[in-house]
Amino acid sequence: MTDFLNLAGKRALITSGTRGAGAATVRLFREQGATVLTTARSKPDDLPDQLFVASDLTTAAGCDALAAAAQERLGAIDIIVHMLGGSSAPAGGFAALSDEEWDKELDLNLRPAIRLDRALLPAMVARGSGVVVHVTSIQNRLPLPEATTAYAAAKAALSTYSKSLSKEVSPKGVRVMRVSPGWIKTEASVGLAERMSAQSGESIEESIQRIMDALGGIPLGRPAHPDEVANLVAFLASDRAASITGTEYIIDGGTIPVA
Repeated sequence: MTDFLNLAGKRALITSGTRGAGAATVRLFREQGATVLTTARSKPDDLPDQLFVASDLTTAAGCDALAAAAQERLGAIDIIVHMLGGSSAPAGGFAALSDEEWDKELDLNLRPAIRLDRALLPAMVARGSGVVVHVTSIQNRLPLPEATTAYAAAKAALSTYSKSLSKEVSPKGVRVMRVSPGWIKTEASVGLAERMSAQSGESIEESIQRIMDALGGIPLGRPAHPDEVANLVAFLASDRAASITGTEYIIDGGTIPVA
């Protein structure tokens, strides 16, 4: 029997690949035979230097340094997966969002993808092949106004940018897609549930349920696991998905009703 999914020989750049869904994606790509370079602000002890670049992608200089390192270490790049994202904005709705807070969300959730694509896609276009996966969020259509307005808006902008990019470069052989997760059970999300549990006196399971209720419920009854997000990304990046481009794939346990 042949392996259904095989990334042998592929050279991939995956941002934010040391925790959560990013780490799961890096791990799966390597298991499937890809050569993977990843990045974060600091290097975990278990990653060899040649597979990692320490970089602050919220800055133009950090993006430039990563792009240069990727070209130097990987040569031609076959796959780019933009996993980077998150939010540090305060609660309090729109009035709590200063220009500085808006800039932080855009610098984390939108501009790194734009800058890295601008640096690395021309070589893909010239070669006539490549894959770009932008990881957005279901909050681009389901924002939580108390605390995630700026994050959701930045992810919505990333989604629109990704769709436009796909229309430009797909005729030149480069596939561009979006993966939009809902709530993922990561170290950060479990930590949030633990903090809520400590503050309220409820169990961690009750806190997790409260988070799901705030999202309008998850029909599947649980958040997605990082490995499940990685499975979807790997399939889309593989040759098995060779005719897929320009589309968005939601992985949220049914949180967003789809007709």
